[in-house]
Amino acid sequence: MKARTLIIGMALAGILAAAGYGLYSIGMDRGMKMGGSAAVGGGAQQAGTIDPATGRRILYWQDPMVPGQKFDKPGKSPFMDMQLVPVYADEAGSEGTVRVDPRMQQNLGVRLAEVRKGSLAPTVEAVGTVAYNERDAALVQARANGYVERLHVRATLDPVRKGEPLAELYVPDWVAAQEEYLSARRMAGTRLEALVEGALQRMRLAGMSEEHIRMVESSGKVHPRLTVTSPIAGVVAELAAREGMTVMSGAPLFRINGLGTVWVNAEVRETQASEVRVGNPVDARTPALPGKVFKGKVSAILPEVNAATRTLKARVELANPGGELKPGMFATVNFTSAARKEALLVPTEAVIQTGKRTVVVVAQGDGKFAPVEVEIGIETNGQTEIRKGLEAGQRVVVSGQFLIDSESSLRATATRMGEPQPGGADPLAGSTHKGTAKVEKIDKGEVILSHGPIASLQWPPMTMGFKPPPSGLPKDIAVGDTVSFEFRQSKEGPFEIVAMSKAAK
Repeated sequence: MKARTLIIGMALAGILAAAGYGLYSIGMDRGMKMGGSAAVGGGAQQAGTIDPATGRRILYWQDPMVPGQKFDKPGKSPFMDMQLVPVYADEAGSEGTVRVDPRMQQNLGVRLAEVRKGSLAPTVEAVGTVAYNERDAALVQARANGYVERLHVRATLDPVRKGEPLAELYVPDWVAAQEEYLSARRMAGTRLEALVEGALQRMRLAGMSEEHIRMVESSGKVHPRLTVTSPIAGVVAELAAREGMTVMSGAPLFRINGLGTVWVNAEVRETQASEVRVGNPVDARTPALPGKVFKGKVSAILPEVNAATRTLKARVELANPGGELKPGMFATVNFTSAARKEALLVPTEAVIQTGKRTVVVVAQGDGKFAPVEVEIGIETNGQTEIRKGLEAGQRVVVSGQFLIDSESSLRATATRMGEPQPGGADPLAGSTHKGTAKVEKIDKGEVILSHGPIASLQWPPMTMGFKPPPSGLPKDIAVGDTVSFEFRQSKEGPFEIVAMSKAAK
């Protein structure tokens, strides 16, 4: 019985030994395979190698929340409770470069146009109002003291023709001068020619015209009334005479404005002032006369800028056959320069103006797009001149560029977060931030905190590790406590606790 028991025990021991050796062999084999895989994986998971999962070359790893710090191996972020993410070579081009999948380009309606060379004639469009040509005006005055006996024109803006009677004046002073002249002429045979000449001169000094004097000479009668006529064709802009009133010599009676030519005072934007020159040809249109184009030229550019509208006035002189243009009408004016120049051109819709800079989105090929800051010139007929920033043959986005530019700006901002500022200054170094948290774990070189939002850094609530202060944590702090703490970024990279105390209950 004992021998049988001993044999059974030895058999069981053999079986267990065999099983143990088998398990040991399997474990060793798996361990070697895992070690080999880790070695292979470790070789792949190094900066500069190809990621077997994506087939893309890895440049480095980073924490998306602190992109300024670069790591040559994967692992856990020293800043946050999260894994580092790889940055691939095709993503690390120039700052702000965006890759857009061809299907997404189609969904966004992305359209491209080529930067090309072409000739551009500067065209500036402005609006203004029609006004009288102040150089085509005449002032009618009284030539002598007298009385207004009759008015032929009784209201302002009445049209008049050249030579048309305006008023009749009775001039008492002319009676004596004409009587003296007629008496001297009757005595001419007695060698009083000098007296006749003197009488003629006195009539001229009294304000009589040569035509009126000839009428007195031919008729031999006294003509004390003066008929005032219009010197030009136009409208009566001012009427200062009324029947029965007394007028003095030199008193203004009428002001006549001609309508053969008119002015348009066009409001030109300050930024386009350099494109408008005196003498430039002009086409003008008005809604009151659809389909009609009036030709003219720039007669003057007034040396004053309106502080409210940031515009200056260009005085345009237009021919006005038939007097169709009336003062006060609204008009649209196109200024066209005769000079044409070669320039780089892009569609105007491709240009994004932000106020501080002017940007176009350039297609770099292989689905990549990047914003490029440019300097623009004149704009006309849907084309904009590019003075700096682009070259002929490049392709720019003319539709969907705002979405691409927004994404590019976000990426560029994320890249700049955490990067040292010029002169070696780190935007986070030296500045401290405050928050409240729960202590999750305390180690010798790290304190794990679950903190709430950090407003100064725009952080959401999260759990992350912090470096303890050089003097150590307060002795009354334990795991599970709710604390108020202040921290900053250390020179080595991780965030370091500056001060900590239990939060007030």
